[in-house]
Amino acid sequence: MTTKVAVIYYSATGSVHALAQALAEGATSTGAEVRLRRVAELAPDSAIDQNPQWRRHADATAAITEATIEDLAWADAYAFGTPTRFGTPAAQLKQFIDQAGGLWQEGGLADKPVTAFTSAYNRHGGNEATILSLANVFYHWGALIVPPGFTDPAVYAAGGNPYGASAVTGPTGNDLHAAVLEAARYQGRRLAQTATRLLAGTHITGTGPQEEARATEAGKSLQTV
Repeated sequence: MTTKVAVIYYSATGSVHALAQALAEGATSTGAEVRLRRVAELAPDSAIDQNPQWRRHADATAAITEATIEDLAWADAYAFGTPTRFGTPAAQLKQFIDQAGGLWQEGGLADKPVTAFTSAYNRHGGNEATILSLANVFYHWGALIVPPGFTDPAVYAAGGNPYGASAVTGPTGNDLHAAVLEAARYQGRRLAQTATRLLAGTHITGTGPQEEARATEAGKSLQTV
């Protein structure tokens, strides 16, 4: 069975988009099937037009498919990306997440690996806080958070953020170092590999007749303790 990964993100001027592409590349390199999806833009054209970088990026990525709740139902694992907004996710990504209530209620989001990545203008502009804020959503879902941790040299080379890949864009808005993109690729590989292992375990310990019989006997043994 091919592991399915949904990389869902919001990007205004392109930094998070670049991270999302790198993470998708990392997941794809493991043999996973990947959907790269941007969430819908909520800002009016009048606001976008005031920032030339925002307008250029909006036009350049208009052909990328918008994320839907069906993408969440389809995927075995998720990666969510957003710029930081006062230490929290952008409203555009939050609006998409808020639509997932029905799928959550059905249990369709539980037990799936999930990871997050972000970008901020300043080095201490809220990258870690934004990822930790998204983790609150994942706890409610019952999802399995997969951080990069300090598990690969790529994490150290990118600045050492164990929570998730994070960029510091600086004044020009495009100061994405190659090391940060490589950290995002590693995070994508780690997410996909984790999901693949979990799926393999599901098949190995599936609830066939023999497994059900063993579970029944185990339950009887516990009752006699």
